[in-house]
Amino acid sequence: MTVPVLSIAFMAVSAIISLGLPITLFIVWFKKYDLKFLPMFVGMSAFLLFAIILEQIMHAIVLRPNADGSVDLIKNSPWLFILYGIFAAGVFEESARFLSFKLLRKKFTGIGVGLSYGIGHGGIEAVLIAGLAMVSNIIASIMFNTGNAEALGTDPAVLTQLNVLATTSPAMFLASGFERIVAISAHISLSIFVWCAVTVKGKVWMYPAAIVMHAIVNLAPAMYQAGFIESVWLVELLILLPAAALAYGAYRVCMIIRESEGEKLETVE
Repeated sequence: MTVPVLSIAFMAVSAIISLGLPITLFIVWFKKYDLKFLPMFVGMSAFLLFAIILEQIMHAIVLRPNADGSVDLIKNSPWLFILYGIFAAGVFEESARFLSFKLLRKKFTGIGVGLSYGIGHGGIEAVLIAGLAMVSNIIASIMFNTGNAEALGTDPAVLTQLNVLATTSPAMFLASGFERIVAISAHISLSIFVWCAVTVKGKVWMYPAAIVMHAIVNLAPAMYQAGFIESVWLVELLILLPAAALAYGAYRVCMIIRESEGEKLETVE
């Protein structure tokens, strides 16, 4: 048994998307929207602190996962698990944006701050969740196919991983890259909304609205995790629709703000 070449190719595509898309967006928008490096790095740091550290601590306290990683709440109260999961992510990540922008607005202005932050926030998530995993999978697959699997060790978990890589449909690896495109788009859009909540007078309501919108985007993946949806591609479709609506809304906000720059858009002092 070997890992199909098509699977490795799709892993490479997803890795390129996850690692390259944030960089490409920053380069393409750098001059057009006056992007800044510091807000991007703040976005990366805020994701690590709020989503990877603080949110995971909350999950450990509330969900109390078993030794094998399973969560009893999924079996006992799946809808409660779904509601907790989607709103926990929304509260932590949108609060990270809100607090970060409160600090950044003291030194930076313009919609480019939201774009820069969103690229950093969504980009580091893409790297950690998909990019590094795909690179690891590619290396393991090549070693497996060339008869060097023993170099990966004899741990049963490693052997299980290799078996999964060899038997998983190639399209599944491509889905990971597609999901990162949608997720990065959503993170940038949500960053625009929260930046407006912080900087534009009378728009603070956009902060709680961003939490709700974040929850809606996460609904399908949570339902998949709880077993209500079995098709990965249905999940991708169901996250694409709200993410596309978010992107359109963020685009309209960007256009309104840019058009209002010459009219002294009233901002929060």
